[in-house]
Amino acid sequence: MSETSVESLANKVAELERRLTRREDEIDVRNLQYLYGYLIDKCMYDQVVDLFTDDAEVRFFGGVWKGKEGVRRLYVDRFRKRFTHNTNGPIDGFLLDHPQLQTIVTICDDGRTAKLRGRSTMQAGRHKDFEGDAPHLKKRQWWEGGLYENTYKKGDDGKWRIHVLNYFPHWHANFEDGWANTDPEFTPFIRETYPTDPAGPDELIDEHWLWPIHKLLPFHMKHPITGEEMVAERWEGDAKRDAERAAKKAAE
Repeated sequence: MSETSVESLANKVAELERRLTRREDEIDVRNLQYLYGYLIDKCMYDQVVDLFTDDAEVRFFGGVWKGKEGVRRLYVDRFRKRFTHNTNGPIDGFLLDHPQLQTIVTICDDGRTAKLRGRSTMQAGRHKDFEGDAPHLKKRQWWEGGLYENTYKKGDDGKWRIHVLNYFPHWHANFEDGWANTDPEFTPFIRETYPTDPAGPDELIDEHWLWPIHKLLPFHMKHPITGEEMVAERWEGDAKRDAERAAKKAAE
């Protein structure tokens, strides 16, 4: 075999190894996100926190929680205390399904960073036989739909972790009335930061909205055929309507 043939074969093997590693990384990132969904389903918040990098952040519902301390503040101090009476795991009478759907994974050129766009269509509720005294503990059943645009990091140990969980809930609805009758703030937006709110975020996100306002959460990737950014057009009335809504809210 000639030197040229050996070099060509070595190049092909190296390219196959690169492609195989990329595909394995895609599977690992997707499985990590799927596991996140399963753990959230069962309110296993301690285990959820362990999925994140030490310098992670969670962008959720108008707030940004930073670092492992911030992540724990959101999942343990906020969600666990609110939903499961501070129990790390499922409790009778509470439903919180988080199916992970339509995931698109992009492994970045550095091989240590990944992006994911995905969807969750959540079914949640509290059974009538397990009501509590607080308003959020009353009998209730609702839907939630949202998108993820997440970032992941591969550690020196070869394991992928969530670096930025950017979950944007787009719509809510109770089961009885559906999304056509949803109030603009089905769930009140977060308005206080930590430590004023002991379970609050480190900072607030200005650009936050819910159905019936309907905008595009930007894609992390370009169009696979044209190579162009995927940008949606907005109809002319949006800016005026958003300004009117903001003025009305400020006056309340």
